[in-house]
Amino acid sequence: MITAPRDDPHFLKDIEIGLGAWQWGDRIVWGYGRGYGDEDVRAAFETSLERGVNFIDTAEIYGNGRSERLLGEFSRLARRPVRIATKYFPWPWRLDGTSVKRALRGSLSRIGIQAVDLYQIHWPTPLLNIENAMREMAELVHLGMVRAVGVSNFGAADMQKAAAALDRRGLRLASNQVHYSLLNRSIEHSGVVTAAQRLGVRLIAHSPLERGLLSGKYGPRHPPPGIRRGQYLTMLQRVGTLLEVMAKVGRAHGGKSHSQVALNWLICKGVLPIPGAKSGPQAEENAGAIGWRLTDKEVGLLDVASGPIER
Repeated sequence: MITAPRDDPHFLKDIEIGLGAWQWGDRIVWGYGRGYGDEDVRAAFETSLERGVNFIDTAEIYGNGRSERLLGEFSRLARRPVRIATKYFPWPWRLDGTSVKRALRGSLSRIGIQAVDLYQIHWPTPLLNIENAMREMAELVHLGMVRAVGVSNFGAADMQKAAAALDRRGLRLASNQVHYSLLNRSIEHSGVVTAAQRLGVRLIAHSPLERGLLSGKYGPRHPPPGIRRGQYLTMLQRVGTLLEVMAKVGRAHGGKSHSQVALNWLICKGVLPIPGAKSGPQAEENAGAIGWRLTDKEVGLLDVASGPIER
């Protein structure tokens, strides 16, 4: 069951955690079709809904559209409400005055819905005129095709520009989806966190488990597979102390896993994490990050333990 969107930039404020659907159909990074497939991600979707996680984030480029199509297929059969977020990718060859609307129509067709809860500009680019893009976004809201407008991977200055452009049209920027985890805290130092707080923009954290590195499954002797091996090989040599602190904190809360501690740390920061899941057990574990809270002291311990690694 899919919700009927309406103009409401505040609906995100009460959502603690979501589900990222990047892994659904992606063969390059995640190896979709090699070890997991459609039925596995269907189980991830259904388990998430059963555990009260009904905010699902996808994008037109995930799996070359397959993620959107799978999400639509699953949502039409769901017995619980589903809140859907997707994204427009600003390819250089489609930056004219109607590119955002055309992209949204493509996404809506693949998902099989008439409107989406949150529509986001996927990446900033010097070629993208933010004023024009937000004008298109505002039109989509007024047409009833979009409930709320967001951006993704925007720095503080570009986020401010987007918020100002929407404000001139009587709307608010709802969110900025950024890379944020215990192993990547750059937005704390770049001004993004401060600007978001000032603007009332909800931060959504993609890659909150650092592509599995914070799950406790990997280490110097057990690196992640595929291209992730090269991306994180240096960091793997230095992450041991942080994982030890995470394990200790998890034990203090009745045996919470590394992943659950990492996600709860973000929730305590006021951020909405959207961990990916490609199986029912993964979705179950992610959902175990809600319903409890780290203490302020524990958040501080994790801040200290992760700081040297992130820098």
